[in-house]
Amino acid sequence: MAHTGQNALEENVSVGRLVVVLGDQLSLELAALKAADPARDVILMAEVAAEASYVPHHKKKVAFLFAAMRHHAEALRAEGWRVHYTRYDDADNSGTLVGEMGRALATYHLSGVRICAPGEYRLKAEIAEWAAAQQVPLTMLKDDRFLCSEAEFQSWAKGRKQLRMEYFYRDMRRKTGLLMAGTEPEGGRWNYDAENRKAAQADIFMPRPLTFAPDAVTQEVLELVERHLPQNFGELHPFGFATTRAGALEALELFATQALPLFGDYQDAMLSDAPFLYHSVLAQYLNAGLLGPMEICRRVERAYYEGHAPLNAVEGYIRQIIGWREFVRGIYWLKMPGYTSENFFEASRPLPAFYWTGDTDMHCLAQAIGQTRKEAYAHHIQRLMVTGNFAMLAGVDPHAVHEWYLAVYADAYEWVEAPNVIGMSQFADGGVLGSKPYAASGNYINKMSDYCGACRYRVAQKTGEGACPFNALYWDFMVRNREKLSRNPRIGHAYRTWDRMSEGKQAEYLDSAKALLDRLWD
Repeated sequence: MAHTGQNALEENVSVGRLVVVLGDQLSLELAALKAADPARDVILMAEVAAEASYVPHHKKKVAFLFAAMRHHAEALRAEGWRVHYTRYDDADNSGTLVGEMGRALATYHLSGVRICAPGEYRLKAEIAEWAAAQQVPLTMLKDDRFLCSEAEFQSWAKGRKQLRMEYFYRDMRRKTGLLMAGTEPEGGRWNYDAENRKAAQADIFMPRPLTFAPDAVTQEVLELVERHLPQNFGELHPFGFATTRAGALEALELFATQALPLFGDYQDAMLSDAPFLYHSVLAQYLNAGLLGPMEICRRVERAYYEGHAPLNAVEGYIRQIIGWREFVRGIYWLKMPGYTSENFFEASRPLPAFYWTGDTDMHCLAQAIGQTRKEAYAHHIQRLMVTGNFAMLAGVDPHAVHEWYLAVYADAYEWVEAPNVIGMSQFADGGVLGSKPYAASGNYINKMSDYCGACRYRVAQKTGEGACPFNALYWDFMVRNREKLSRNPRIGHAYRTWDRMSEGKQAEYLDSAKALLDRLWD
């Protein structure tokens, strides 16, 4: 076995269980650890090709997870756990998680497997099927790092005609007590989103998220990724993610003290060459387990009560975590399997090649994709109203969009990414998650960003050569999907506007859209 010095385990330990810790379960408070016995059980952590390559993950994402896993293994050892760790380049690495589970069971003569339920349906099913086929006793525990269990969400959803995040969020506020004044919301309102839509100006102060120089462990991983995954998406250097819990806590503290006060005002804003603005850039730490949702929310809440951050900023941030994050996870498990194949608009075009390269004259897309290549990050409005909006307007197959989002962001796991893409960004579920498609012309992007001023296309021009592509594509999308959308009360005004146009103007929009689409897939 490779790296025996690291594992330092005798093969004939007393009969215990194999405790599997996944790459997005990097918490010492994991349910599988709470139920385990350090004297008898062996922890398995494994870097395997199957998980690293089922989509072409961003190089920074793979490096972050492998480095964080290696640091977490050392933290577990320091707590007294016996850890069997398989590295990506170990000679005997089987390349799959279940393969490594089988090898560890045989090596240490263990009696079964205990694991905290994986966050992705694919992996959960694979492990259960393997255990049944191999007749391995398997205990799969509920992931109690989330605030709403799958069973609780199913109970909340049962009998409701529509599943709307706002009502779920209010229940989560009551459950957690966050920003509550007794039984009422702090400030008398549940939601301050209307105050969170200011367009940023380039001359305002914007603190950068905390970055960390790679230590020896992380540097070794960076070299491994460069060597073994050179064709993967994105730029590996410079690399600045924290790869330990201590670093993640530092990043949280910096956000709470420096960026949070203006997060609310400018959370929907976009600026050229300013990828972070006032966003926390903590999602990769939260989704991997280095931070917990309540510790983040309590720190942010404290900033409000200490007078350091206004209510619109604090409420808006907490809503993203206990509202939206928990809600999309509930939707995912409620609708899987099959959710990622939903295609309400029957869209079938392939993903444009520039989504991988950023090589496009549309400045907004070049900015969003370019920073994604560099940082493995784009904030929610860039994802929803730029890359997501364009793909939906252009009629791209939503499953292709889903796989792209899953690949390119450091915080992306299917449970959180799929509902955001299939449900919200592409409206491919037909309204399960959201009440309307987030379709918009160039006017929205112009309002919320400075992108349009630097673009070769003119946002004020609606059709023809040089017009902003979003303008004609918006109307083409609305017209071709009229049968599916015309009865939606939230977008009826758009069809009334279309119907008031002259036939000549309508034809200009549709002809311009056709020319754009033909060029995209020429």
